[in-house]
Amino acid sequence: KENLAQTVCKCLHLDCPEPDIKGWEDMVNSIKNLNKEVTVALVGKYTALHDAYISVVEALKHGGVYNSCDVTIKWIDSETVTPETADELLSDVSGILVPGGFGDRGTEGKIEAIKYAREHKIPMFGICLGMQMSVVEFARHVAGLEGANSSEFGDTPYPVIDIMDSQKDITEKGGTMRLGLYPCKLADNSRCAEIYSAPQNLIRERHRHRWEFNNEYRKLLEDKGLMLAGLSPDEKLVEIVELPKNVHPWFVGVQFHPEFKSRPNRAHPLFRDFIRASIEYSEFGEKI
Repeated sequence: KENLAQTVCKCLHLDCPEPDIKGWEDMVNSIKNLNKEVTVALVGKYTALHDAYISVVEALKHGGVYNSCDVTIKWIDSETVTPETADELLSDVSGILVPGGFGDRGTEGKIEAIKYAREHKIPMFGICLGMQMSVVEFARHVAGLEGANSSEFGDTPYPVIDIMDSQKDITEKGGTMRLGLYPCKLADNSRCAEIYSAPQNLIRERHRHRWEFNNEYRKLLEDKGLMLAGLSPDEKLVEIVELPKNVHPWFVGVQFHPEFKSRPNRAHPLFRDFIRASIEYSEFGEKI
C-alpha cells in the first residue's frame, strides 16, 4: 500500500510488475477466520522459557492455519508428570507433543506422558528425544523390557536407544552429531507415507542428535507391534516409528526435526496431520 516495491524498483532501474500476493492474502485471511479450536499439550523440560520451543510452537500454528484451527498450547513441565498427576495434567487436551532435548532431566515425565497418550489413544507426536522416549515407553510397557532406556542416561539392561557406532569413541558434542539434511525411506503401509505422499516414498529432513534406535531391538519391538515407518535408504538407521492405525488413531515419533521446514503458508505435512487428528479427537474422542 505504501508502494515500497515501486520505489525500490525505480531506484534500481527495474521494471515493477504488479506483485502477486494472492498466496499471502489467502494465508492472512485464513488466520483471521479460524473456525475451530484445539488444545495441544507440549510436554518438555524447558517450558519455563517458551522461546526454547519457538520453532515447534510456530509449526503447530502453521498446522492450525492449514486446518482453520486456533491452536492453544498447554505448557507442561515434564518433571511434573508422574503416574499420579498424568490424568490431571493431560485429560483435557486433544493432542500431546513431546519435543527434543538433551540430558535425563524430565525424561521420566516425558515417558509417562507418552504412556498416557498411548493408553488413552490421544494423538501423540514425538520429535527427536520425544521419539526416543516413545521407543523406551513401548519397550518398557508393551514389550516387557523393564528398565529399558537410552544409554545417554547411564547404565540400562536394555539400551533400546544407543549412540551411533561411529560416535562411540568421540566424547565432544556439537560437530560430532548427526547434523543437517538426511534422506528417509517411508514404509509403504505407514501413516507417514500417506501423510507425505512423496515420490518413491523418499523424504529429506533435518537432524540434530547423536543417539539412535538400537538395531539389536528392532525385531523384538516390531514383533510386539511397533512399526518402523521410516528408515535410512541403506536401512541401517530407524528414522520414524509409529503405532498401526488399528492400534492407535495417531502415534508418530520422528528422529528428525520437521518443525525446521514448516512455514506459515506451507505447514509441514506432519504438523498438518497431527492437528487434523487432534481436532478429530476433540470432536469424537477414541472413535477416530
